[in-house]
Amino acid sequence: MNLQPFNTNLIALVLLAVFFTSCDTVKRVADDKHLLVNNSIVVNNKKVNSERINNLLFQSPNRKLLGIPLRLHIYNTARPNIDSIVNEQINKNPKHKKHLENFLSKKQLDKYIESKVNFNAWLKKTGEAPVVIDESKTKKSINLLEAYYINNGWFNATASASIDTLANKKAAVKYTVNTGKLYKVDSLITSIETPILDSLYQAQKSKTLIKKEQYKSVNFELERQRITDLFLNSGIYHFSQDYVFFEMDSINNNQKVIVDLQIKNRVLRKQDSNYTSPFKKYTVKDVNIYTNSSYENRNKTISDTLTYNNYNLFSIGKMRYNPKALTDAIFITPHSLFKDINRTRTYRHISNLKTFKYPDIEYIENKDTTLTANIYLTPLKKFNLGFSAEVSQSNIQTIGFALNPSIFMRNVFKGAETLELSAIGSIGASKDAANDSDQFFDINEIGANLKLTIPRLFSPFNTEKIIPKHMFPSTIISLAMSSQTNIGLDKQTVTGAFNYKWYPNRVVTNRLDVFNAQYVRNLNTDNYFNVYETSYDNLNDIAQDLAYTTDSEDLSIPEEADLFITDVLNGNTSLTPSDDDYQTISAISERKDRLTENNLIFSSNYYYTKDKRENLFDETFSIFRFKLELAGNIFSTASKVFGLEKNSNDQYEFFNVAFSQYVKTEFDYIRHWDLGKKNVLAARGFLGIAIPYGNSTNIPFSKSFFAGGTNDNRAWTAYSLGPGSSETNNEFNEANLKLAFSIENRFNVFGNVNAALFIDVGNIWNVLDDVENDEATFSSFSSLNDIAIGSGFGIRYDFGFAVARLDIGFKTYNPALDNNRWFYNYNFNKAVYNIGINYPF
Repeated sequence: MNLQPFNTNLIALVLLAVFFTSCDTVKRVADDKHLLVNNSIVVNNKKVNSERINNLLFQSPNRKLLGIPLRLHIYNTARPNIDSIVNEQINKNPKHKKHLENFLSKKQLDKYIESKVNFNAWLKKTGEAPVVIDESKTKKSINLLEAYYINNGWFNATASASIDTLANKKAAVKYTVNTGKLYKVDSLITSIETPILDSLYQAQKSKTLIKKEQYKSVNFELERQRITDLFLNSGIYHFSQDYVFFEMDSINNNQKVIVDLQIKNRVLRKQDSNYTSPFKKYTVKDVNIYTNSSYENRNKTISDTLTYNNYNLFSIGKMRYNPKALTDAIFITPHSLFKDINRTRTYRHISNLKTFKYPDIEYIENKDTTLTANIYLTPLKKFNLGFSAEVSQSNIQTIGFALNPSIFMRNVFKGAETLELSAIGSIGASKDAANDSDQFFDINEIGANLKLTIPRLFSPFNTEKIIPKHMFPSTIISLAMSSQTNIGLDKQTVTGAFNYKWYPNRVVTNRLDVFNAQYVRNLNTDNYFNVYETSYDNLNDIAQDLAYTTDSEDLSIPEEADLFITDVLNGNTSLTPSDDDYQTISAISERKDRLTENNLIFSSNYYYTKDKRENLFDETFSIFRFKLELAGNIFSTASKVFGLEKNSNDQYEFFNVAFSQYVKTEFDYIRHWDLGKKNVLAARGFLGIAIPYGNSTNIPFSKSFFAGGTNDNRAWTAYSLGPGSSETNNEFNEANLKLAFSIENRFNVFGNVNAALFIDVGNIWNVLDDVENDEATFSSFSSLNDIAIGSGFGIRYDFGFAVARLDIGFKTYNPALDNNRWFYNYNFNKAVYNIGINYPF
């Protein structure tokens, strides 16, 4: 390990730290003010460091990085009134100003002044102004501390603050809280004037959030919302939270509280006086659906009306929609009890149709206790055209151009279905295009994709009882075809899928692929050794050692390379099965056969996702994903039923292709903890396994697992880690078992710049397939010694809509090494630099 750069960097860091430490942090603090350097909170004579409590304070000291208030120092380097200072410096010497104007021109001089002002403004914006103690904010902090403890059961809590002035215009604030004794809820009594409400409440009383425990104000707010939701979804149309009132009565000063839940009768106004009346249950009498109520149609006359399942549908012009498709999306039902949740569900379902704008729903109260629901729908345009273009460059092509036209059609079959047709056409110049014999645009790809979305489960059976419409079920039918040449082995691909999706609740998503078919045909298998150059180099080196070719020439591709493999495996060379070189060539042959074979995959998949994120800004949540995939069973059964013959490899074929048969499952768990002050701890665990059986002895390349890369073990590049402890040089290492674990601490540096420290653990192995390499297979729990460990740090910039990420990973434990597995080549020269968009998990 080269220590000299490390020592130089360390010295530079120490000098930088000394420089910032020596800087005057109170440079911009007025003489009669004090810089806040520390807050302390003492509760009942005990110091409290809780993040929740500290967040109640209106002022906190300037943030520090490695103990240095870096942003404060940056702010202090800015000059106040920089424009006047620069002008004064220039104007104080007329000859100097004239010389500058002659040298720069007046316009350039103005630009120079403007650049100084803008740079100064950037310093202020990037930096952080000194936090000067403000007594009014200190009083607000005292009030918040008292309110916090009072709202959590310490009714007699008091708070105070003392300011300890230090040398050099600095000070610390000490907050002292005396909570007194804790109050608890003793019992709950009710005083509900309307008998109907009292009956509804008593039936659900066991679900109350007011229990015999520590008094917390938040529980009363949640209970108020629960009661309101209960009544609004039980026919009480006019109810609101304002009618729910809690009265507290302490018992003989023994820190126990009797809670009296009070709900008065409805207040009505008649002329200039108010009166009360018991609440009543309302039912929805009529539901009217106006299918084209746009602003442009406001003065037009309705010309088409019909009734379907007691719904009234109105249209200006001929009705364009299947009545069942519209009524299936509406949860407000004629002649049913009023439920406010049905309006919310209707909003969401109609929006999900992607056929109408956000709907307008209003209730009109009739003279009796009934309501009329009017639903106004504004159709979106039937057709949307899209077009995009892309210019790209990669390790395969010097330059590439792609065009992506698309068309989006709504209400295709008058049932609010949507159909999306898209295409891709691209051309590019490969790295070898400089050869005069090659065309410049020698890479091309063409493809088309069709996607039909049906806003219900498309099935010959009635599924309403199993998956009711409040789970927002949908059906997606897709078909895609593509053909690419001069990219790798060149491929033609056809995929098709038929899947269902539904949402049992807010956090759970279910998806069932009734079938997912994929056919991949390799068009240019002779190009294999040009693509997988490492395999060719290993093969060619062995051939050179055996003097297989005359004059030690390289093996020609593909003729001599394929012939050499055949000769070795057929015993036509001096190599025997016990030789390492023989085994290397056997592995190259097996890998070549596997990666060049055509694939036919016909599978059924089930996906389960439980995502507990409240919103995009929630940083305390968990996500669990589960996948189960079964492939080839239908084809296997059909082959046996129809008595099909097996090929020479003892496999059944469809369309002259041996179909894949396997079971695959994945478990993925992510957990985030918000530590406060933009500090987040994130963890992820992944387990995946795919087991071939029946018609297959291995897993198709597209369905196997790989390790390494920007979202995996970042100390290895993608596909470079594993399998197991094997030290392969293949371009793409993959296997059928994977374990991966990561933990990452993310924190803010300043502004939109964030950083992270991470540890990534995991590897891939072969198991229960045709790979016989002991180093690559998972044979027992001792194989866990082959788990690779990477660690490192990252810098991220948050643009708001996306996060740009640079992660630097170091191989901390490398299982491919025989000795010195820990911290070998642990330096920047051997590090892996990952550039990505958004966080890895």
